[in-house]
Amino acid sequence: MTQPIRVGPEAIDLNSMLSGLELTGVGGIATFVGVVRDPDQGVEVTHLNYEAYLAMAESELSVIAQEAIAREGVRQIMAHHRVGRVERGVASVAVVVAAAHRHQALDACTYVIDELKRRAPIWKVGE
Repeated sequence: MTQPIRVGPEAIDLNSMLSGLELTGVGGIATFVGVVRDPDQGVEVTHLNYEAYLAMAESELSVIAQEAIAREGVRQIMAHHRVGRVERGVASVAVVVAAAHRHQALDACTYVIDELKRRAPIWKVGE
């Protein structure tokens, strides 16, 4: 089974995340996948490097997911943020939310990615 909240170097497997959902009572699934883009503000990007305080980042991401569950009444949230080198065009973060209704799933998905970017100790570093 897929670990619901993960911060680590493993490639993001969206299919595994989706297949790990419990779909009882679920009417909508929202996903967000962040990809290393090129170019970024006119500058060529070949890859990004991400670092994190792993235990703290996973803990904070778990707290954020629980907040989203409580706020939106969603059934389940899975999230994975990469660390290490991530090539352009490759997923660096994914959030999957299962809920009874689409608006709950979409709102919770937005909340998780926004709060992750704001609060989790994960950052991009130069070479």
